[in-house]
Amino acid sequence: MAGVNRVHLLGNLGADPEVKTLESGKKVANFNLATSETYKNKSGEKVTNTTWHSVVLWSPLAEIAERYLTKGGQVYIEGKIATRSYDDKDGNKRYVTEVIGNNINLIGGRAEQGQDKIETNHPDVARRDGQGTPEEDDLPF
Repeated sequence: MAGVNRVHLLGNLGADPEVKTLESGKKVANFNLATSETYKNKSGEKVTNTTWHSVVLWSPLAEIAERYLTKGGQVYIEGKIATRSYDDKDGNKRYVTEVIGNNINLIGGRAEQGQDKIETNHPDVARRDGQGTPEEDDLPF
């Protein structure tokens, strides 16, 4: 039986995406996404746990991230978890776990701020017009 490697994240960007253009002309976008869960502890106090995820998007999603995603903005990402290794400057092997996105839904953003609507011909990209947007108190920033 084959395994399933699928992740769904709804969170907020910790900073603007870092977008690089490779020699091939293909773009790659990297950013950190915060997801939070809130619960009440035994004392009845509200506790929020935030987890940070490293996200990677490749063309054409990288171009959309470059154009529309900004620090604090909310986005829904679908993708898979991937782990890669590299040797640091001291020769030590390091491991990085990332979410490789293959579908994004832009939540809020520029269109909500009175700018033009987000339009794309890419079938993997959709826009939700503010549906499911959390209250400001729920944001981890």
